[in-house]
Amino acid sequence: MSIRPRRSVLYMPGSNTRAMEKAKTLPIDAVILDLEDSVAPDAKAEARKLVAATVKGGGFGRREVFVRVNAVETPWFSDDIDAAVPARPDVILVPKVSSPKTLEMIGQRLLDMHADPRVRIWAMIETPLAIFDIRELAAASSDSETRLGGFVMGTNDLAKETRVRLVPGRAPMTGWLANCVLAAHAYGLDIIDGVYNNLSDLDGFKHECAEGRDLGFDGKTLIHPNQVEPCNEVFSPSVDEVALAKKMIAVFDQPENRGKGVVQIDGRMVERLHAEMARRTVAIAEAIGMA
Repeated sequence: MSIRPRRSVLYMPGSNTRAMEKAKTLPIDAVILDLEDSVAPDAKAEARKLVAATVKGGGFGRREVFVRVNAVETPWFSDDIDAAVPARPDVILVPKVSSPKTLEMIGQRLLDMHADPRVRIWAMIETPLAIFDIRELAAASSDSETRLGGFVMGTNDLAKETRVRLVPGRAPMTGWLANCVLAAHAYGLDIIDGVYNNLSDLDGFKHECAEGRDLGFDGKTLIHPNQVEPCNEVFSPSVDEVALAKKMIAVFDQPENRGKGVVQIDGRMVERLHAEMARRTVAIAEAIGMA
């Protein structure tokens, strides 16, 4: 099983060359070079050039490179796409996607531009309509022309649009988050949790990482390099988890167990589905250099 870890996904402003270069040195799984919220309107044209040049310049190693463009409804979207596609990032991240029609339109745009097939589209989920239609948005990935590869939660915008409070534990929106995770994984998509705003509250950040992990998120978006290592720690399997996963796989791979649905390991009944989960754990461990 081959897997791409997406534990830590760091936003970097597209107008800041130094920050984008720093991303090449950080232990992150992915970087989002941002043309949207972190860039003022009068700086967007220059940021667009900087981001395109940075992506073309490479040097990110194993890190996945996202470019977040401005939303479809804005005057900057078309120019952002025209600059991002030839640069060939791994992902073009589109904000405020609320309808599958938006994904179809973007997919057609990339087809018309003869975009590299490896360039994927990810959608930010940050509007009430997106929450209502999350299953339909995830199902759009069944159409290969949409290139849909995953979701990123925009929890700040979601709070703004719904007036819910961003409180510790995020109880007002936990149901929404869980529905998004369910829809994403039902269609084989990865999904990344939203940002944590209080940079001075490391304990709160770690708790929210753990909450996201337990909900089924594949990783978390970050706004500062200081958040990277604790995020990686939370979203990585532990040494004990990896050891147990390897034991499960080994037991089920024994010739006498290959036809069995359930085996006993250390006095515990283990189903074959647990062995499949174990294979994913080992694959993640291998991808991040643990095994």
